[in-house]
Amino acid sequence: MSDQHKYQVKLSWIADRKGIIQSDALTSEIEVVTPPEFPKGIPGFWSPEHLFVASVNSCFMTTFLAVAENSKLDFTHFECNAVGTLDRVEGKFCITEITLSPVLTIIDETLKDKGTRVMEMSEKACLISNSITSKVILLPEVRIEPQ
Repeated sequence: MSDQHKYQVKLSWIADRKGIIQSDALTSEIEVVTPPEFPKGIPGFWSPEHLFVASVNSCFMTTFLAVAENSKLDFTHFECNAVGTLDRVEGKFCITEITLSPVLTIIDETLKDKGTRVMEMSEKACLISNSITSKVILLPEVRIEPQ
């Protein structure tokens, strides 16, 4: 496997503050808009801000799945809520931090610490988190599934 990969995304403006993103490598497309917090923003659609936070969250999940597999961590459920904070810094808007709140469900209570460690390792190895300047805060939770 090569150490370099390229990911092509095409954007086409539709009207007003809305466009479509797509890739020749993918079968679906996404409508993107200016978020409603900004002038002429449109509610109810994906915005660049949502996609930015989603990119960190989805990368964390895919990295977690690989690390969990390599660590032989058995789990029954995984979900993660992510919240990005947009601030104005030195006159420019930027996502200053993203809080990831993953919830991992396991059956074996003796694996609780391992589950936390695997989530922490996953955040440190996430290539998107490693590519941005936003602070990423991890608030992992491990739940035990009742038997």
